[in-house]
Amino acid sequence: MTSNTQKTPKPKSKSRGKQPAQAARSAARVGAVQALYQMDVGGADVTDVIEEFTTLRFPNSEAGETIAGADPAFFAELLRGVVRRQRDLDPLIDQQLAIGWRLVRIDSILRAILRSGAFEMIERLDVPARVVINEYIDVAHAFFDEEEPKVVNGVLDRLAHRLRPAEFEGKGEHGKGERREKT
Repeated sequence: MTSNTQKTPKPKSKSRGKQPAQAARSAARVGAVQALYQMDVGGADVTDVIEEFTTLRFPNSEAGETIAGADPAFFAELLRGVVRRQRDLDPLIDQQLAIGWRLVRIDSILRAILRSGAFEMIERLDVPARVVINEYIDVAHAFFDEEEPKVVNGVLDRLAHRLRPAEFEGKGEHGKGERREKT
């Protein structure tokens, strides 16, 4: 197994007092973005990267690190799903980018964030679209201080309105869209 540990960017830690299960999924999302970046830049195999993160990085992360306590099953699902659906995800993301922007031209970390968020939007119908958007805005803030979190917000919001319009029609309790459970 080839490790690109030194090349993988380390996000800034931002703890926001989430419940343990939520925090574990948030950490898994950050880990998935790091792993997708590693695969994109270093050409690493998805199985090798999952093994590296689940056996080395997650168990050896210290409290306060953004990947500490990550849910390894959710991490692996995100990674395998993005790899499996990348040919579907990339055109969808491209269509949401501003005119003149192409997914292949943007920063590798930003590309990883958008791919992972788009995958969740398509496959994880048990996670409300607004949660997916907010989670990946937080992931973007862990890596960037500039405009990138706004790009993530705009792209994932447009994608959510396209893929899950019922969640934004004001149906259901408290004016929010109805949650659909994954079957």
